Amino acid sequence: MKIGLRTIKTVIAASLAMFFAQLLNLLYAPAAGIIAVLSVGNTKKATLLTAFYRVISLIIATIISFVCFNLLGFNPFAFGVFLLLFIPVSVYFNLEDGIVVNSVLVTHYLSENSFAWQIITNEFLLMSLGVGLALLANLYMPDIGKTLKEEQVIVEVMFKKLLGQLANGLNLPSAAKKAWETCGQLGDYLAQAQIKANRHQQNYWFQEDSSFATYFTMRRGQVLILRDMIRLLDQIEVEEEYVADMRYLLQTTAKTFGYDNDGRELLQLIAAISRNYEASPLPKNRLEFENRARLFQFLQLFTSFIETKAEFSRSLEH
Repeated sequence: MKIGLRTIKTVIAASLAMFFAQLLNLLYAPAAGIIAVLSVGNTKKATLLTAFYRVISLIIATIISFVCFNLLGFNPFAFGVFLLLFIPVSVYFNLEDGIVVNSVLVTHYLSENSFAWQIITNEFLLMSLGVGLALLANLYMPDIGKTLKEEQVIVEVMFKKLLGQLANGLNLPSAAKKAWETCGQLGDYLAQAQIKANRHQQNYWFQEDSSFATYFTMRRGQVLILRDMIRLLDQIEVEEEYVADMRYLLQTTAKTFGYDNDGRELLQLIAAISRNYEASPLPKNRLEFENRARLFQFLQLFTSFIETKAEFSRSLEH
């Protein structure tokens, strides 16, 4: 059984929150520990937002419960009316995360039959200790930048493999299945990498490092284009002379594929191939026309594939 870093931080935050609550002689001191457990997030920003929204939620809960308990008495019926009001208000203001925690804190008012300032202060101190220690625990987050760079390399190797399969699969319908499997694996890997990149981005307080998230978003867009190309792959049956240029284009892209390739030379090559197709003799029959149309559509999709990377490269220059 592996104990993760988040678990360790949660244990430390909860224990310290409870310890300080007892040290301050707060009522219901264990609640501070529970709040800490529920407040340690996956990222620094997530934890900070959780802390902020729960404090706001506690203010709202205190106001609503004050009205309900003073009008209806300190009893279960009044607590039910409180929930009837508090839950919709929380949902309206997108404060759902604070419903459970603050409903528990409100029961302390119910148990004490009082809204004395000492009791209200007690609840806000419990909340402050819980979310405060959670924030402190999350000040340390391991830097996964190196891991994400390694995953970029893996992604590019997988793209090269897939492009090679597309090149070899032209005029070979049976190759589409293998390319589809590789494309699926690449898509799954990119989805997981993007989750990590988004988490990495959320661990910066002020200036976000969005480079990895943007990169993996761009590559996922390219995968969607490749899927459409693979759907056409087993429908293309034309003379070898017409697929030779396309095969060369795919092979060249596979060889030069990488983060630093801005796609400009490939777009020039695509333009030259398009001119060759335009200068080709007209199709002799309907079947030949349809096959060449699919090949042309295949080329147009690949143009979008390269333009996606070219646009990404231009965005880095600004």
